[in-house]
Amino acid sequence: MPYSKLVKPDSKVMLKEINPSKTDGLDKAAAEEKLVKLGEKLRELQELHFAAGENPLLLVLQGCDTSGKDGTIRNIMKFMNPQSTRVASFKVPTPIEAAHDFLWRTHQQTPGKGETVIFNRSHYEDVLIVRVHDLVEKDVWQKRYETINEFEESLVESGTIVLKFYLYISKDEQEKRLLARQQDPRKAWKLNVGDWKERELWKDYIEAYEDALGKCSTKKAPWHIVPANEKWFRDLAVVETIHDALKPYEESWRAKLEAIGAKALADIAAYEKGR
Repeated sequence: MPYSKLVKPDSKVMLKEINPSKTDGLDKAAAEEKLVKLGEKLRELQELHFAAGENPLLLVLQGCDTSGKDGTIRNIMKFMNPQSTRVASFKVPTPIEAAHDFLWRTHQQTPGKGETVIFNRSHYEDVLIVRVHDLVEKDVWQKRYETINEFEESLVESGTIVLKFYLYISKDEQEKRLLARQQDPRKAWKLNVGDWKERELWKDYIEAYEDALGKCSTKKAPWHIVPANEKWFRDLAVVETIHDALKPYEESWRAKLEAIGAKALADIAAYEKGR
């Protein structure tokens, strides 16, 4: 059974029904052992993905403050080829970005064939933070769900593998992590009073996420909810999902590379014969 929860298309998401501390009976040691083994398999698959150069791979990470987006990226990168992987972070839009449609800056960062791009936050901020803070009218952000679905469908139709992860932690866990930062001088640089202010809007954010997850989980680009209170379980769930999404492509990627290899050997043989 998958460690993350797949959101069914057009479903009503109720996050209170999901346990963010879920670990499926694993302890940290067992999970880390599984992660290493699965990670090795993922490393091989991603190498094939890069070499075959057929499919772009887009990983979208969303979650509230302290949910572990940076940590997830850091840990899954252990199993990714740095030559073919990059991270795109989406913060407050620049004046140039704000002067265009909300997907303009996103589309520029999507991966090319054989490339992996990890979105640290994404176009979903335009139905999350803009909704919670009333940055645009309701009738504007409501229309964006359909626009997002069409955008992601166009990516999939062009061969992109789209995987979307919502890192789900509890409000209590968030408070624990914020307090831990305050008590550790080495992590004080991460502190921002805005994080505490945003906590006051927790209920509004949960409602916004529930709508985004339900309305924008499609058959071609579904959402995966990752219980993230335990960081070690979070990493295992994300790596497993990526591995399982790439595995069906392995045979075709290997076939292409074998054909390329056979042609290269034939060219070398012909060259040597003609010398």
